[in-house]
Amino acid sequence: MEIKEAIARAKENDQKAFNFLLDTFWDDVYGFQLKRIQNENDAEDITIQTFSRAFDRIETFDDNYKFKTWLITISKNIHIDLLRKEKNSISQVMSNDDKSVYQILDESPTPEDKLITDQHLAKLLRDIKKLKPHYQEIINMRYFQELSYKEISVQLKEPINNVKVKLLRAKKLLAEIIQSK
Repeated sequence: MEIKEAIARAKENDQKAFNFLLDTFWDDVYGFQLKRIQNENDAEDITIQTFSRAFDRIETFDDNYKFKTWLITISKNIHIDLLRKEKNSISQVMSNDDKSVYQILDESPTPEDKLITDQHLAKLLRDIKKLKPHYQEIINMRYFQELSYKEISVQLKEPINNVKVKLLRAKKLLAEIIQSK
């Protein structure tokens, strides 16, 4: 399959075309992020988000440009967005006689917190059941059975990159279900 053909088929929601594009360009996007942030886990997360966003918006891709360049641009923007969020969420530093003190919160759960958590878990399980069975399965394997991507890949007999993208899609759909209430 050629790149242009794969893009055209992906625009028509052809799963094999998505897989082909993912396999073809994964190393390019991952390598770009790894050089940029020098952290394998973060580079992998950003790469997964890149492909998810690209596939969600594949119809906006302009054939006058290179697909790889488009993916790298998406990847760079995701990284910039994450840096902005990080910068805004850093704890405030308080100054006390020229000594920097970080505000530390007691995060141990109270009995009320535990009850609320149990109620949220029950609600979450109901929401998960609204997903298609293959999305339910992958969420169950990752978050309830706590399997690694590799273990899920072996059980589903799918490439690890497909597992990552499928999990990201499942999480997005679940978030939409939760937000729609």
